[in-house]
Amino acid sequence: MEYLYEKVSYLKGLADGLDISEKSKEGKLLLNIVDVLDDMVDALEGIALEQDEMAEYIDYIDEDLSDVEEDIYDVFDEYDEEYE
Repeated sequence: MEYLYEKVSYLKGLADGLDISEKSKEGKLLLNIVDVLDDMVDALEGIALEQDEMAEYIDYIDEDLSDVEEDIYDVFDEYDEEYE
């Protein structure tokens, strides 16, 4: 995600270096596009963090489910052996 921040920062620097002004229609458009890109990168970063948290949570649930399956199947295996 860092590369996106770098690219947007580069665009901001380029806009400053080219002395793009909000006085012209085109300048206003370009500067607003760069601002929207910056907001999008921030939103993507938030989504990536949430996804990492969800993945960790799912791993915990999977581990718990594995423990429950182990306990249940062990009980059923013992139950089946009694009837053989």
